[in-house]
Amino acid sequence: MAGCSPLVVDSPHSWLEWPVSTPTIAPASALRRTCDAFVDAIWVEATCGRVPVLAARFHRAWIDANRARDDIDPALLAGPWPDALRPTLKSERGQGLVWRDAQPGVPLYAASLAPQEVRRRIEAHHEPYRKELVRLHKAALENRGWVCHVNAHSMKSVGNGMNDDNGQRRPDIVLSDRDGTSADPRLVQALAVSLRAQGLGVQINYPYPGGDILRVFGDPARGCHSLQVEINRSLYMDEVNVAPHAGYPRLVEALRHAVDELSADLGGELGRALGPI
Repeated sequence: MAGCSPLVVDSPHSWLEWPVSTPTIAPASALRRTCDAFVDAIWVEATCGRVPVLAARFHRAWIDANRARDDIDPALLAGPWPDALRPTLKSERGQGLVWRDAQPGVPLYAASLAPQEVRRRIEAHHEPYRKELVRLHKAALENRGWVCHVNAHSMKSVGNGMNDDNGQRRPDIVLSDRDGTSADPRLVQALAVSLRAQGLGVQINYPYPGGDILRVFGDPARGCHSLQVEINRSLYMDEVNVAPHAGYPRLVEALRHAVDELSADLGGELGRALGPI
């Protein structure tokens, strides 16, 4: 049963649809290309229903579940925010809690946003998403004493101006553990070995070291191991038209093999090593 698995997957950026109630000046094509399209479905298929897969049902640029709730660009707000703001480089690049731009040079809004509108988005979507992820973590911890959490994403095949690797071609997979702080390195290496055995090129912690969800949920000393998995979109879809291509089933099969091998490892010596210190 999924509820008894030590594995938990979350996909915070898969939802493709912009809310019709929110005006935007960005073209629909740009909005769709910001998303980790089909990642939730890929992981559901790859785990064969044995693992809980939490998927956001709101657009990542509207409110980003993988950002801290104070990672807000003050220039985006039409009035003062009641609490302290701590905008990161993501906000500077237009990708904070509420995105400013869909793509470099493609703004989302014609005017600043009312603070109460941003607050509404946090309360209606960001907070419930995080609470449900907490619940799934607790269920695994109570059952096994530890949890292996996969924060699932996809990435453009070439970085752009919003990324650290602007203009660089990317590998098939990037695994991230915030430079060894959000998961036991043996867990990351075990998954890397399995993926490479499926013919996939794997890079670790670059260009993505891991986002806020890993920062919050990754605590290896307590038995909470969180790693981020970024899949190169060119492996499974047409990046321009945002449509799956013939590589989709091959990717699902490769991930299924990797998940099976990881599950076997977690049932043995690796699993016994992942408990709280």
